[in-house]
Amino acid sequence: MKKAELVLLGITAIWGFTFPAMKVSLDYVSPILFLAYRFGIASLLMLLIFRNRVLQTDTIKEGFILGITLFFGHGFQIIGLKYTTASNSAFITSLYVVFTPFIAYFILKDRLELRDFVSLIFAVMGLYLISGASVRFNKGDLLTVLCALSFAFQIVLVQKFKERDYLSLAFWQIFWNFMFSLVYSVIFEGIRYPSGYLLWLGILYTSVFATVIAFTLQIKYQKETKAHRAALIYSAEPIFGHISAFLTMGEILSLKGYVGAALILGAIWNEIRNERG
Repeated sequence: MKKAELVLLGITAIWGFTFPAMKVSLDYVSPILFLAYRFGIASLLMLLIFRNRVLQTDTIKEGFILGITLFFGHGFQIIGLKYTTASNSAFITSLYVVFTPFIAYFILKDRLELRDFVSLIFAVMGLYLISGASVRFNKGDLLTVLCALSFAFQIVLVQKFKERDYLSLAFWQIFWNFMFSLVYSVIFEGIRYPSGYLLWLGILYTSVFATVIAFTLQIKYQKETKAHRAALIYSAEPIFGHISAFLTMGEILSLKGYVGAALILGAIWNEIRNERG
């Protein structure tokens, strides 16, 4: 397993552990306003830590495009949760694993091999089992499909922009996501100062770890692997989400869920156990 792919797996764990933090935080604040605080604080932290290095103007355009994909991804996901179950949302969001290879084919001209299709099939089966999703679709499910498409485009576009400076690109995508979230909140939700230590813990964890650290490392290291392989690694996110939910809230999976988790891990291992020549 390459160092870059091990780093991506670590990023996936960080993202997985955001589920209980988000769930608790959304009891105290509206969803898009939460995103505005998360990405606003993350933008400020990157400015304080890296200063002028993140303000390179030649990455503003690419960062704007990535910011759009992240905003729509998170936005469609959170709004979709109003109309569908959490399990359906988890499964449908994870369908970026399916969309990424085909988007990468058209944008990056990446070609798939038989081994990639096998891994993809096992990952989708695993995601279905771990989520316990139904096959019935409603308005929320459709919005979540758009969320999955948005995240798939973000993964592929990170690959496309891999020659750009990773720190400034990470900053601009976070900053633009903040701006989009702030404007939406002002117009549709209203601004309210966050109160309560649990909400602040959720904001700070997602800002520092799931945003500044995770997105910076994603842009730095994802370029060392293929977009569809990165998506398969990210498909372990529901597993880490379950681990965090078990540790913090005592949640457990059904037998089918644990079989699904094993299938996802098997798909990832099949994809990254050996390097291609």
